[in-house]
Amino acid sequence: MIFLPAKNGLALGLGGAPLGNLFEAIADDKARAVLTAALDDGCRSFDTAPHYGNGLSEHRFGQALREVVREDFVLSTKVGRLLRPDVRAPRDQNSFVGVLPFVQVWDYSAAGVRRSVEDSLQRLGLARLDVVYIHDCDVANHGGEYPRVLRQVVEQALPELRRMQREGLLRYVGLGVNDVQVCLDVLRQADLDCLLLAGRYSLIDHSALPELLPLCVQRGVRIALGGAFNSGILATGVRNLKDVRFNYTPASQVWIDRVAAIEQLCEQFNVPLRAAALQFPLAHPAVEIVMLGAQDAAQWHDAVVMMGHAIPVAFWDALRSQGLLAPATPTPTPRLS
Repeated sequence: MIFLPAKNGLALGLGGAPLGNLFEAIADDKARAVLTAALDDGCRSFDTAPHYGNGLSEHRFGQALREVVREDFVLSTKVGRLLRPDVRAPRDQNSFVGVLPFVQVWDYSAAGVRRSVEDSLQRLGLARLDVVYIHDCDVANHGGEYPRVLRQVVEQALPELRRMQREGLLRYVGLGVNDVQVCLDVLRQADLDCLLLAGRYSLIDHSALPELLPLCVQRGVRIALGGAFNSGILATGVRNLKDVRFNYTPASQVWIDRVAAIEQLCEQFNVPLRAAALQFPLAHPAVEIVMLGAQDAAQWHDAVVMMGHAIPVAFWDALRSQGLLAPATPTPTPRLS
């Protein structure tokens, strides 16, 4: 096990993108309330990144976690972007609002990766990290530069992270991505301890299921699953909503129709859509924990309730019978009381 379940046994961790002001600004006291709520509920796994608010999320996590016994939590952050100070830096960048006065520079070199880890430790006020992910090293982010980026990840970033692992600066190494193919491409050439896979194994998007998840089981690669709500569509549903998002952009009709069909079954079986979305990925043996990005304490508390909501086996069987899940897809079994 790499990630720690909450003290109540729920495999739920706190993701840090919203606390970097993703899409909207969150005041410091509100951000601290989210972290306090998670800690009070026994959360022990946390994820952040330099990308989230140009270091803002890391600062906020560091302030909260420095008060916690270091062995009692798992903290991950990411490399691949360096932050350069710039007095002319715009306040809104990369979908984050009211960010710190830096600009981001892609850097997967050995020197850049080491600098990124050291900078993160400074922002967090900690001496070591539990997990470091190589962030967003996929085609969607790099286009025609992807082959060069992939080589640099395999030949420079990963070896340097392994050196830092031996030095005691971090414990585990992985990728933090929204893409299945880059995981497969890296695993063909190198070993990884874990993945933070966002959105590609959810109640509606099963793209990681055929090849990547079985490979992870075979290779012992543990998965922290981000994006369980697929950027919102599985949190809000699609009924009576004009603007629903999938993978950070307006949802296409195929995703809207798929969610509408699932919502109908949720109503039939008295299952909240959010509960099904959070619990579904944990049935796969490769998935160790779900990381939730919460904008406020109420969202965090709701997720805790949804994780504990009892879902009948008949609900999952109905999804299969309607072709909303492949026949062999693992599904949760009721917890024994």
